[in-house]
Amino acid sequence: MLRSLSGRFLILTVIFVMLAEVLIFVPSVARFREDYLLSRLERAQIASLALLADDMIDDELEAELLRNAEVYNVVLRRDEMRQLILSSPMPQPIDATYDLRNAGPLTLIGDAMRRLFDREERMIRVIGAPVREAGLLIEITLQTGGLRAAMIDYGLTILWLSAVISAITATLLFFAVRGLLVRPIKGVVAYMQSYAAAPEDARRIIQPSSGLRELREAEEALQSLQVELTAALKQKEHLAQLGGAVAKVSHDLRNILTSAQLFTDRIEMSEDPAVKRMAPKLVNSITRAVNLCESTLAFGKAEEPPPKLTYVVLADIVGEVVEGERLAVGDHDLSFAEDIPSGLKLRADPEQLFRVVSNLVRNARQAITATGQPGEIAVAAHEDDAAWFITVSDTGPGLPPKAREHLFTPFQGGIRKGGSGLGLAISAELVRGHGGRLTLSGTGAAGTTFEICLPKGDLAET
Repeated sequence: MLRSLSGRFLILTVIFVMLAEVLIFVPSVARFREDYLLSRLERAQIASLALLADDMIDDELEAELLRNAEVYNVVLRRDEMRQLILSSPMPQPIDATYDLRNAGPLTLIGDAMRRLFDREERMIRVIGAPVREAGLLIEITLQTGGLRAAMIDYGLTILWLSAVISAITATLLFFAVRGLLVRPIKGVVAYMQSYAAAPEDARRIIQPSSGLRELREAEEALQSLQVELTAALKQKEHLAQLGGAVAKVSHDLRNILTSAQLFTDRIEMSEDPAVKRMAPKLVNSITRAVNLCESTLAFGKAEEPPPKLTYVVLADIVGEVVEGERLAVGDHDLSFAEDIPSGLKLRADPEQLFRVVSNLVRNARQAITATGQPGEIAVAAHEDDAAWFITVSDTGPGLPPKAREHLFTPFQGGIRKGGSGLGLAISAELVRGHGGRLTLSGTGAAGTTFEICLPKGDLAET
C-alpha cells in the first residue's frame, strides 16, 4: 500500500490533517483556559454580590460560597477602594499573578502551554474586569490542579475528534483520488502496455477520454507519440523491404556492369580518335557504377565503407563532375562556374568525394531544368588553418518546406517531386565518415547553397 499513489496520498492526508488540528489545538486550549478563569471570576463576583447584599453572613455560608466559586479569596475594587469580600485560609503562597484584562493571544497561549505541562499544584492570582460594570476589577486566588485537569480533558477530546476527522477526511480523499486520478492513470498504463505488446496495431493506440484537463493532455500527447511511432515502424518495415530489394538489384547490376567492363577493354584498343577520347570516360563511369553498386550493397547492410583517405586535387574531381553534368544538360540554358584554387589538395576518399559533389551538382541541375528557366551552378572552395570548405550554389527555385524539414532523411528529404532523398542522405553520411559535415547554408527564391566542411585534423568534428 505504501508503494501505491493512493496509499501514500492517504498517509499524507492523515499527517497534514493532524498537523492542522495541532495548529488549531494550541489556541483552542489557550481559549479554554481563558474561559475557565473568566468563569471562576464570574462565579466569584456572584458570591461577592451575595455578601454585599447582606453583611451578616456566617462563616459556614461564606465557605460554601467560596467552594461553589472554586476559589480561596475574592477581592473587589469599587469606587477606587480595594476590598476583601470573601476569604479563606490558603494552603500555600501565591506562585504567580495573571491579568486577563489586557492579555494578548501570544501571552494567553504561552501561559496555557506552561500550565498544561506543569504537573505541580500551584496557587495563582487572577485579575479580571467585573461583568456588567460591577466594579473596577475583581481578583481571585485558586489552585491550578482543577484547571490543569480540565485542560487535559478538553485537549484529549480535541485530539480524539481530530483523529476521527482525519480518518474520515483521509478515507474520503482516498476514494476520491482513486476514482479521479489513480484509476485513469491505470487506464493510461494499460493502454501503454497493450500498445507495447503490438505497436504496429493501430487499434491499440489510446483514445483520449479523460475529463481532467491535465490527464487529457497527457493522453493526447501519448496518442500523438503512438501515432508517430506506428507510422515510423511501418516506414521502417517498408525501408527494410526496399533495402533488401535494392541489395538484390545492386548485386545483379554489379555483375552486369562487371561484364560491361570487359567489353570496354576491347573498345580502348580501337584506333578511332573519337572512341579513344570517349573510352576512358566510359571506363571511369562503369567503374564508378560498379563501386556504387558495392556501396549500395553495404548501405543495405546499414554500413558505409570507411573512406580511404588520400590527398586529391579537388579541381580534377570537380572538373569531371561538371563535364559529366554538361552532357546531361542538353539544350537547356544552364551554365557552370568553377572557383577552385589552382593546386588545392585536400585529404579525402576520391570516390566518395566525387559522389558527394556529383549528388549536389546533379540535384542543382535537376532543380533548375525543372523550372524551364536559365540558371547557373557554381562550385567553389577555400581553406583555413582548420578545414577545407566546398560550396555548391545554384540559382534555382529554392528548397520546399518539406525538403528542408527532412533534408538528410532517406525517402523523406527529396528535393524534387518524385525524388527519394537518398542522394543527400548518402552524401551527408559520407561526409560524416570524413569527420566533417554537410550543411544547408541558405535557400530561397534566389537559389540554394550547400557547404561541405572537411577538417584537416585526424579527429572527427563533434
